[in-house]
Amino acid sequence: MTGLIAIAGLVVLIFLLVMFVLTRIKVAGPNEAFIVTGRKGREVTNPETGQLTHDLSGQKVVMGASTFVLPVVQRLAILDLTSRQLAVSVPAAIAKNGIRCSLEAVAVVKVGGQEDSVRAAAQRFLGQQQDIDHFTKEVLAGALRAIVGRLTVEEIIRDRATFAAAVTEEAESSLTNQGLVLDTFQLQDIQAEGNYLADLGRPEAARAQKDAAIAEAIARREAEQARILAEEEIAVANRTLELKRAEIQAQTDAAAAEAAAAGPLAQAAKDQDVISAQEQVATRRAQLKDRELDTEIRKPADARRYAVEQDAEAERSAAIARAEAQAQEVRLQGEAQRTQREQLAEAVRAEGQATADATRAAGEAEASAMQRKADAYASYGEAAILDLLASALPGIVGAAAEPMGNIDKLTVISTEGASDVTRQVTSTVAQGMQVAGDLTGFDVPQLLAALVARRADAAAPSTSGGSGTATAEGSAGGG
Repeated sequence: MTGLIAIAGLVVLIFLLVMFVLTRIKVAGPNEAFIVTGRKGREVTNPETGQLTHDLSGQKVVMGASTFVLPVVQRLAILDLTSRQLAVSVPAAIAKNGIRCSLEAVAVVKVGGQEDSVRAAAQRFLGQQQDIDHFTKEVLAGALRAIVGRLTVEEIIRDRATFAAAVTEEAESSLTNQGLVLDTFQLQDIQAEGNYLADLGRPEAARAQKDAAIAEAIARREAEQARILAEEEIAVANRTLELKRAEIQAQTDAAAAEAAAAGPLAQAAKDQDVISAQEQVATRRAQLKDRELDTEIRKPADARRYAVEQDAEAERSAAIARAEAQAQEVRLQGEAQRTQREQLAEAVRAEGQATADATRAAGEAEASAMQRKADAYASYGEAAILDLLASALPGIVGAAAEPMGNIDKLTVISTEGASDVTRQVTSTVAQGMQVAGDLTGFDVPQLLAALVARRADAAAPSTSGGSGTATAEGSAGGG
């Protein structure tokens, strides 16, 4: 029994010891810092004075971990690390340009997370942590006034971020020495005395109003342009629709007209066929009629006309043949006479050549006499030729007219009638005279004209002496 009591007492003692140990183990939360004191720090010699002191390493700092606090010899202190949001207000701060202004700001402050910051904050605020807010506000208010004095109101308003950074930098050294850290600082509001801020913003407000008016006018213009474009598109679409409707209506009307005209067109086609058939019948009848006329009238008339033309052609050919025969006979007679005259002239030239040779042989003395004799012969030859032509012309004319006198019946196919016969006879005489001129080498019409003129000159005295002499001369001339 005593043993059981002893065992129970031992268990209770162990339990109490365990509970005691557990109560001495402390665990720091994420927003807490434990400061365990009871040990002496390390000795540190001041390099300037040479004084020997102890540092703060004897103060153990535990954050977010557990620690065992020895009873009696060690003490545990807890420092809150939670951030503190503070409203900082600075009334009647004077800016660089002399404007009095009031500022409203918000700051977030906490105890630093390093061991040195925790030890510094524990030394100053461990028994009065509620004073951290008041101290921080005073430090930030002083920094605000210092920064406002170095800037103008325009600069503060224009760049608040730079202003907040300057305030943070200004207050940082003071807060760091106290173990505090300024997480953020924001300037919420600034108020200047009088209407300074309103006047300050008036040009910008006017500019903004002008820009707004311009933007509004541009927007209205763009809206009006968009409306006009939309109306134009609507008009174009309506026009396209109307054109399409008109095209469809035209096609519909054309189809209706074509359908309506199908019957009359078919009837007209039939009538056209009938008319074509009638035209073919009429053409056939006209062809038959033309053949009848050709057989009954044209061919007999053509046959009669051909017979007349053949008769006239035969008569014309016979007349041409007779005229050509007569002309050939005249040419033969002329050629015979020309041959005779050529032979006579050749004999005369031979005789003259012989005489000339004899005369030249007789000497130069008889040359003059022979010249006169030649002149006499020349004069005699011209007279002989004239007499020969005068005696030969009636025969030439009679020979030219003889073929005409042998014609029993003469049919003249000419528009000039009987005068054409006379012209042919005259032409024959003229051709005979031309042949005579070609044979003799003399101009026969000129010689005849000279002969007539000579005889007229010779008959002139006889005519003036009495009519009996003229009559005798005329009879002689006629013989």
